[in-house]
Amino acid sequence: MADREQPVTLRTRKFLRNALLGRKQMVVDVLHPNRANVSKDELRTKLSELYKTNKNQITVFGFRTQYGGGKSTGFALIYDSPEALKKFEPHYRLVRIGEAQKIEKASRQQRKQRKNRAKEFRGTAKTKSASKDKKK
Repeated sequence: MADREQPVTLRTRKFLRNALLGRKQMVVDVLHPNRANVSKDELRTKLSELYKTNKNQITVFGFRTQYGGGKSTGFALIYDSPEALKKFEPHYRLVRIGEAQKIEKASRQQRKQRKNRAKEFRGTAKTKSASKDKKK
């Protein structure tokens, strides 16, 4: 964890106040010399201090480290309220920051196989065939 002590500079540009979605949006430039990269969690903490908001209302994504290192650029959204965050933010990004649960479902191949097996039946037999498949 000696990496966390290295200094990190945040610069925001293309700042936009999006009243319709209840958020501030910006491009974030992160200067991190002598350091491989900065975690998104750490960036959210630093942005919350910078903009005096709750860390739970900030999402950061799309970070790319410049060739040669030392600088990364990405995007940040600071929502006005947790409700706006949950309403407008995509589910996968809510899962990343721990604001939502990941939906567990069968693999794509299994879903396709189940669909094709169900094609053999009509009506109420379709639901019965699904339970038969599980017993096998």
